Amino acid sequence: MGIQEAWVTERIRKITPPSEEARAEAKARWMACAHPLGSLGLLETIMEDAAALTGSAKLDIEKKAVLVFCADHGVVAQGVSQCDSSVTTAIVRGLAAGRTAVCNMAERAGCQVIPVDLGVRDLPPAEGVLSRRVGNGTGDFTLGPAMTREQAALAIRYGMELVEELKNQGVGLLATGEAGIGNTTASTAMACVWTGLPPEKLTGRGAGLSDEGLRRKISAVQKALEVNGPDANDPLDVLAKVGGFDIAAMCGAFLGGALYKVPVLADGFISSVAALCALRLCPAAEKAVFASHVSAEPAGRLLLELLEKKPLLSAGMRLGEGTGAVAVMPLWDMAAAVYEDSYTFSECGIEAYVPLGEET
Repeated sequence: MGIQEAWVTERIRKITPPSEEARAEAKARWMACAHPLGSLGLLETIMEDAAALTGSAKLDIEKKAVLVFCADHGVVAQGVSQCDSSVTTAIVRGLAAGRTAVCNMAERAGCQVIPVDLGVRDLPPAEGVLSRRVGNGTGDFTLGPAMTREQAALAIRYGMELVEELKNQGVGLLATGEAGIGNTTASTAMACVWTGLPPEKLTGRGAGLSDEGLRRKISAVQKALEVNGPDANDPLDVLAKVGGFDIAAMCGAFLGGALYKVPVLADGFISSVAALCALRLCPAAEKAVFASHVSAEPAGRLLLELLEKKPLLSAGMRLGEGTGAVAVMPLWDMAAAVYEDSYTFSECGIEAYVPLGEET
């Protein structure tokens, strides 16, 4: 076991189960709020789950951030995308300038956007971009592994450490995003490993592929699986052979959320694959993963089912950058507003409702 893998393994062992006592306290708070019991549905559930994660029924999600993990993928050489890897650089510059879709949405949601360079090809140091480079883009996984096992572990480590840093800065709610041409291809390959489904069932058009482009993408995923033979029982092997630096760092963010007790919002398809990888590495990390929306990618809903997570939105989104995760942040704020400030039954003189199914 390499140094980075050992580091990750040691931290994973420190992840504890959720606090059922804190969850019960949060549920009791909802039951005391003057409203029909359970009537806010998933808005109640996320507060209860967040309490179980943090170990406290008193939640502070005022300070928010979205980590946008950026990296290039060598498989782009196989024509799996409508554009080449130079577009990743353009997106990163847009993120740094605060002009991309997630930046505009985050401004309205009161959320800080943090672009992180894990391996954007030939990207020099850039103002407004956090450098955590693992390599100069991954290898073409139709020819061999995307990265080494130690590189995969290092990217996971970077994701975990970033969560710790933001927790220390007072961030109480995190979102995961990504930017990297070719990353839906890598995510599809990982999803195929863990679902056992063939590439043609899970591969989507990404940023608008033609029929011929879609065929190339399916072929690339199939070849990557044949050439590399990723071991479904070894998550780090899957990540190293057919994953990406951005996906690995997102995986680390979910593990970091579980370790440092910060709720982490999964965005869409790619983010969900990263979350699934985190759970394969450490099932207890489930407590930190919160679904945001159902991606329009073919495997979007399937992955949420595998994660056993219920999304707050179904808006047909597939943009990436963390846009879906940031989109639900106002819903979290609204849930917290009722949870924290609502009249209780006793305060407004209403007889408390009896839970459904309970004898009177």
